[in-house]
Amino acid sequence: PEDNWGRGKRPAINVNWNDAVAYTKWLSVKTGFVYRLPTEAEWEYAARAGTFTEYYWGNLLGSNHANCFDCGTQWEGNKTAPVGSFKANRFGLHDMLGNVMEWTLDCYHPSYKGAPSDGGAWITGSCKTRVLRGGSYKNTEDQVRSFSRDFAAPTTINNQIGFRIVREF
Repeated sequence: PEDNWGRGKRPAINVNWNDAVAYTKWLSVKTGFVYRLPTEAEWEYAARAGTFTEYYWGNLLGSNHANCFDCGTQWEGNKTAPVGSFKANRFGLHDMLGNVMEWTLDCYHPSYKGAPSDGGAWITGSCKTRVLRGGSYKNTEDQVRSFSRDFAAPTTINNQIGFRIVREF
């Protein structure tokens, strides 16, 4: 990979779930605000930005809307794109789909049966795996849809995984 991956305008990568959570705790202490990873429900709400389509820009992948394996970009399948290379969703959020998968607070469950109905994190069960959302630059179009999900052990580190944070008010 390029030397500037995860630096400058590129999304943070190679951060496991444990370190992402540790960062939010450090940032909370440093700033006096409460930061954390989003819940899976919060993540999907933010990604969809009021839409009910497969992608926040519509039902067809099209070209140059996101960075994924078959998204029609100069980076597809090879590396992350600089943050903000594509149009933001209706909430003003960039790169919610493609580029890097993002950690959520939730433990992975294969279905939503029994999930919290209030949008909170689902942290019951073994939590041997955590939920990832959004898909990455190496994922195909069906893996970067607004409702697509993945999972990995909280110790997993690779250049397809990053994170974004939520600040509580």
